[in-house]
Amino acid sequence: MALPAAAQVTKDELDAAKYALELRIAQVAGDAVVAQREAEARQARLEAERAALLAQLPAANVRALAGSVETRQFGAAGLVRAFDLAQQLARELCTALPPGERVVLYDPLASQGVLAARTVHDSLVRMGDDMARRNKELQAYVDAHTPPGAVLGTLSTALTVVPALLRAGADTASLFKTDAGAAGMAYGDGARDLFASALAASCPQQLAGLGNGYLGELDTVQHERLLGRLRALAVHRADYANRIAQLQRLADAAKGEEKKELGAVAAAAGTALKAVDAFIDSLKAGETGERSPLYNAARYLGYANRTAGAAVLDFDLRLEGMSIVRDSLFTGQTLRLSGVALLWYRVHAPDGSLRMANTLRRIGKPVEVDLKGDAVGGAFWNGP
Repeated sequence: MALPAAAQVTKDELDAAKYALELRIAQVAGDAVVAQREAEARQARLEAERAALLAQLPAANVRALAGSVETRQFGAAGLVRAFDLAQQLARELCTALPPGERVVLYDPLASQGVLAARTVHDSLVRMGDDMARRNKELQAYVDAHTPPGAVLGTLSTALTVVPALLRAGADTASLFKTDAGAAGMAYGDGARDLFASALAASCPQQLAGLGNGYLGELDTVQHERLLGRLRALAVHRADYANRIAQLQRLADAAKGEEKKELGAVAAAAGTALKAVDAFIDSLKAGETGERSPLYNAARYLGYANRTAGAAVLDFDLRLEGMSIVRDSLFTGQTLRLSGVALLWYRVHAPDGSLRMANTLRRIGKPVEVDLKGDAVGGAFWNGP
């Protein structure tokens, strides 16, 4: 059954209604966007006003009148007080040291250097003596085989042992490659050097050596002694090479079993000669600095002679500085500096036995520094 004509809706009317609805939705959405932007603008204005207000007031962690303490500023300034404590402890330690005795500060690198230097010196002495003895033996062996019908000796067996002995000293360059260092403290890696200098300033007559550093690179006496040992070894080496050449000529002229025996002795002697050459090359006598074990050995041997017989002072020091900043609403900002020093030390006899030991701690009384004026005297600013 057809609907009444009044109830029928044409297509144009539907399109018009749809368009009106979409237009209404767009208007509502636009109003929402405008409202959101207005809200954001109001929020931005409020935050700007708040920031401007806070900029005119003290920090949030500051209480009126009493103020509050924080240490985030002037962190390095407190090290000045730690420096003062290091000097104080140095004076106290000098007083505690055995009176009338000289001490040397223990330094692992210096100790290893002295040991390596003595190894170089002992190797030069031992090899020089060994080559002199074997030169005599080899000459006697050559003389014994020069006349017709001479009986072969047993020198070949002894010669085969030499290379193993010489190679033990041929790697002396590696003795100076050991890396030794100290861990950094709160004051920094210079805390130990600072305390060593403070000790030297307080009681220089009691200190025989400060450890690593300048060890007497210009000690020509020690250097010349080592060069003399090296030259003597080189002379023995040249004589040994000449006798090997003589022995080789005898082997070339011989026949049968005698030729084999002479050749074996000459080969064993040549191996020993190569080991001596390797040792001499490892000393790098023509160079200076860390590349030359001979040069380093001279430095450390001089240091060992200067510190011979002295007691050994081993210590560890921790220095920390503290800066206290006080902000007050009415009095402004003030600075207080304090420091902490922790020290342990031991004094050993040269043989390693313990002579004495102690632990000390010091906390510096805070010094107030007025950042607007001179709250402390000139002695604080210009002290040593």
